[in-house]
Amino acid sequence: RQGTCFEFSALRLSPEVWCWRHEQDLRPGAQACVTLTNRTGFLCHDQRSCIPASRVCDGLRTCPHGDDEDESLCQDVPQSLPSFLLAHCGDRASWIYSDQKCDGINNCGDCSDELSPVTACPPCDPGWWHCSPTVFQYCSCIPRTLCQDHVQHCSDWSDEYSCPGP
Repeated sequence: RQGTCFEFSALRLSPEVWCWRHEQDLRPGAQACVTLTNRTGFLCHDQRSCIPASRVCDGLRTCPHGDDEDESLCQDVPQSLPSFLLAHCGDRASWIYSDQKCDGINNCGDCSDELSPVTACPPCDPGWWHCSPTVFQYCSCIPRTLCQDHVQHCSDWSDEYSCPGP
């Protein structure tokens, strides 16, 4: 089954979750899945639970049997993690969990997880406003909840004068 998709019947795997296996990640438990929020996840050994990539090796047992905190998986993070759980930043020595890429937040510190050429993120989601943020927590969009809150979040003040709000 190296490098191929596993086929699961609807009885064994919920329809919201599908998985694949990377050829370089052949150890047990190295299966990726897509979470309900359309993000990269980790398929637990029960073959039903798909947890966000960033919940692996975070010190909390999220999988039903705790396999997301398995010693062999978490012994030497990030080297011990399957590659599908990782995304590299502009500075190749820095990394984030793959579900943190294109999430609107500046997780890398240099916006390389949100902006080209390192990533090809889609435009702002409907809940976000496109602008040049003044707060470095964001890269090219801010949450609409920050619009019309009487605080400048965009360099052109569009969050206060143009953004229709949440």
